[in-house]
Amino acid sequence: MRLTQTNLSGLVVLEPQLFSDHRGWFCEVWSHKKMQQLGLHYAFVQDNHSFSAAKGTLRGLHFQINPRAQAKLVRCTRGAILDVAVDLRRGSPTWLQWVGVELSAVNRLQLLVPRGFAHGFLTLTEDTEVQYKVDEYYAPECDRSVRWDDPDIGVTWGVSSPVLAGKDANAPYLRDSDANFMFQGV
Repeated sequence: MRLTQTNLSGLVVLEPQLFSDHRGWFCEVWSHKKMQQLGLHYAFVQDNHSFSAAKGTLRGLHFQINPRAQAKLVRCTRGAILDVAVDLRRGSPTWLQWVGVELSAVNRLQLLVPRGFAHGFLTLTEDTEVQYKVDEYYAPECDRSVRWDDPDIGVTWGVSSPVLAGKDANAPYLRDSDANFMFQGV
């Protein structure tokens, strides 16, 4: 497993080692032991799987507030996405900065999104499937979103009229959100 640190503290890209032969390929996408060796200490409790039929579908920007905040390990298993994470940790040197990484079934990259980040993705192909692990169960009372086009964040999605759920189309701006994350240092 190869780990690449992004410019946002704690947000990393993971590239599984691929083993190929005449039958196809195999890769290990998560190993608690190997992640511990890389300094990543997560105990994932739930796997989620989404399907988006249309190219240009945008899901996000989502997060759960404390005390039920979630870290996520995201991968695209069919098609391709622009996966985005936004630092919402007040006091962080990278507060409100974002990173976008293309995840696809071809490149098999994964984005590890720590607690304190908003997360969302835009489908770059039709018939896209995304799978992600979380380290806290879904808690509807802590479920939050902020607008995908919030000017205070300024994500460059590359689309002006994405396919949105009502929840995302009507999400508040961050300035009106009760996001309660604090930066705890490196």
